[in-house]
Amino acid sequence: MMMMMIIIIIIIIIMVIDVAIPADRNVVQKEAEKKLKYKSLCIEVQRMWNLKCTIMPIITGATGIVTRSLGKNLEAVPGKHSIDSLQKTAILGTSHIIRKVLQCEA
Repeated sequence: MMMMMIIIIIIIIIMVIDVAIPADRNVVQKEAEKKLKYKSLCIEVQRMWNLKCTIMPIITGATGIVTRSLGKNLEAVPGKHSIDSLQKTAILGTSHIIRKVLQCEA
């Protein structure tokens, strides 16, 4: 008589994803700020629920500047994402704000 045992291991990883579009000169500082901000939350999740926790800051500057780690962070997020589309969205948002400010008659 042969017995077969099947073990299913479910690995759950908690991802803390925070998206920001700061001024271009603050891109690197903002990424460090986001990592520091959520570090204690990740430690608490790991301690309480024994789950792996990672912090994924998605930072794009107002004119499309990105950090060096953005590509690695985007690959870890499930789904299809591209740096080009993030840059395009940031630039379009910035141009919309500038257009509204310039059309304002104060």
